[in-house]
Amino acid sequence: MQKERVLIKGAGDLASGVANRLFQCGFVPIMTELAEPLVVRRTVSFAEAVYQGETTVEGVKALRVKTADEAMAWRERGVIPVLVDPDDRSLESLNPTYYIEATIRKRNDGLTMDKAPFVIALGPGFCAGKDVHAVVETKRGHDLGRVIYAGYAIADTGIPGEVGGYRQERLLRAPVAGVFSACREIGDQVAEGEPVGTVEGQPVKAQIAGIVRGLVKDGISVTAGLKIGDVDPRLEKAYCYTISDKARAIGGGVLEAMLHLAMLRKAT
Repeated sequence: MQKERVLIKGAGDLASGVANRLFQCGFVPIMTELAEPLVVRRTVSFAEAVYQGETTVEGVKALRVKTADEAMAWRERGVIPVLVDPDDRSLESLNPTYYIEATIRKRNDGLTMDKAPFVIALGPGFCAGKDVHAVVETKRGHDLGRVIYAGYAIADTGIPGEVGGYRQERLLRAPVAGVFSACREIGDQVAEGEPVGTVEGQPVKAQIAGIVRGLVKDGISVTAGLKIGDVDPRLEKAYCYTISDKARAIGGGVLEAMLHLAMLRKAT
């Protein structure tokens, strides 16, 4: 599988779940990210390599690289490269067989099938058969991970999936625009109403009791209302450091789409 180049746009927790699953099947994807990723589940996101230089998720290592050539070299050595390239300026040099849009934008900002021989997108906003070759369903429920080859994924409702009986209540949002300052860390247990940090002096309080499963990087600039963390009421600390069931299901859908599209191309 090493000869098949896979480019994953985005390196958040869902994209990282996809990358990890592909890695276990013999693919070593190249991932691209923003210069300052606003990733919440940092302990299971390869985007953390942008800040730390390198990171490991469930035994799979990722390394920040500066150029496409460097990305290709580390890929050949079995390490997932993370390249800061939000505008796809390295696309021609990387020349991927598979291009996977995994930023979970919820709308198409110009993605077309000509990015690569096979283009796959995660979630709503992309039309399979028109914008991309396949779409993978990202909404929790019966169809999570299903591959769509014609049409759209389920439209975004703006309502988070249920975890431990909670939806909106488990999220932490910025009360105002400004710089986030954390006073708790991922893995900490918090009580309802307890602050996990501040934005410009305004407290960010947990709405439910549980474990801080995700939190954006301390010192990063955020916009008002932005999701900057989440609290898991299930009180399983291990969930903070392992890929979620949702990310694994989506990863399986991406793998299916890749193999299916390649099979169809081979048959024609």
